[in-house]
Amino acid sequence: MENNSFWQSILLTFVPLFIVIDAVGNLPFVISLSEQLSHTERNRMVRSAVLTAAIVGFAFLFLGQWVLNLMGISVGSFAIGGGIILLVLAVNYMVSGHALEMIKEEMVAVVPIGTPLTAGPATIATLLLLATQFPIYFVVISFTINIALVWLIFMGSRYIVRFLGKGGIKAISKVASLLLAAIAVNMILKGLSMIGIINLPSL
Repeated sequence: MENNSFWQSILLTFVPLFIVIDAVGNLPFVISLSEQLSHTERNRMVRSAVLTAAIVGFAFLFLGQWVLNLMGISVGSFAIGGGIILLVLAVNYMVSGHALEMIKEEMVAVVPIGTPLTAGPATIATLLLLATQFPIYFVVISFTINIALVWLIFMGSRYIVRFLGKGGIKAISKVASLLLAAIAVNMILKGLSMIGIINLPSL
C-alpha cells in the first residue's frame, strides 16, 4: 500500500512538471538555434541550457516559499496568480503555437532554452505549488527526472523531429497546452478554496 502511495505521488508530481516544461513542444526552437552549430557545439549548448533550467528550478523550489513569506503572499493567492499565468500561457500556446519570437528578442544575451523556455514562470509556479501539496523529496525526484528527460529529448532533437515530423511535434504541443489549461483552472480553483472564497467537494 505504501509502495503504491509512493509511485502515485511521483506520478502526480511528475506529470504536471512534464506538461509545463513541454520539452517536446520546445524542440522546434532547439533545432532552429542549433541548426548552424557543429555536433560538439550543439551538445555544449544543450548541456548549458539544461544546467540553467536545473539551477533556476531548484533555486525557486527551495527558496520560493521563503520569498513568499517575506513578501506576505499567501499560498492561496500565489496559487490563483500562478494558475492565471498558466492559463494565459496555455491559451497563447494553443493560439500561436509558441511564444518563440518574443523569447528570441528578449533573451539574446542568455541561454533562452534553459530559461525562460524550460524553467519559466509556468515551471516555477508548478514547483512551488507542488511543494505545498507533497513532501519536498517527491518534487525533487520528479523535477530531476524531468530535467534528465529534457536533456535526452534535446540531445536527440534531430532524430525526434525527423521521426515525428513538424506536424507531429505541433500536435503533441497542442495536446499538452490543453492539459496545461486544465491544470491552470484546477490551480485557480484550489487557490480560491484555500483563501475561503469557494468550497471544493472532496473527490
